[in-house]
Amino acid sequence: MQLDDWPVLAAIAFVVFLGMEIFAWAAHKYIMHGWGWGWHESHHEPREGLFEKNDLYAVVFAVVAIALFVVGGFGYPVVTAIATGITLYGLFYFIVHDGLVHQRWPFRHIPHKGYAKRLVQAHRLHHAVQGKDGCVSFGFLYAPPVDQLKTQLRGKGTVAAERGRGKDRDAGTAHG
Repeated sequence: MQLDDWPVLAAIAFVVFLGMEIFAWAAHKYIMHGWGWGWHESHHEPREGLFEKNDLYAVVFAVVAIALFVVGGFGYPVVTAIATGITLYGLFYFIVHDGLVHQRWPFRHIPHKGYAKRLVQAHRLHHAVQGKDGCVSFGFLYAPPVDQLKTQLRGKGTVAAERGRGKDRDAGTAHG
């Protein structure tokens, strides 16, 4: 079997698809919740309209995948397989994260059991923190067990501190 045989190319695309979750976790944690917060912050606020600034990340990743497809079209099937794995991950991200988790579809479905419910709960715990710091669960298609995430969130103390600041603000406005 050679590198450009379809089973090998399919395996490459599948491995890239799986690897994209690791890449997305790291990009979410260190870029989106780091120096790229300017775009991602819109995702942690109530959305007005169809799009949010955070959607620019999808555009950037789509441009990378398209560029790889172009390069692959010049006779580099392995590059095309890589682009296919990235694109499939983007499709799953759109369906699962944007659609199921954030309900950006024209219809609503809230899972009540199984892995889909765990994924939604994990992402809600990610959004339990108001700012970029102190969040848990940075994956998009993989979610650690919810109890583990709740323990991590409590251990960071960010939510409790935010609630305390909110009470201080409320008390200040009520008396002042």
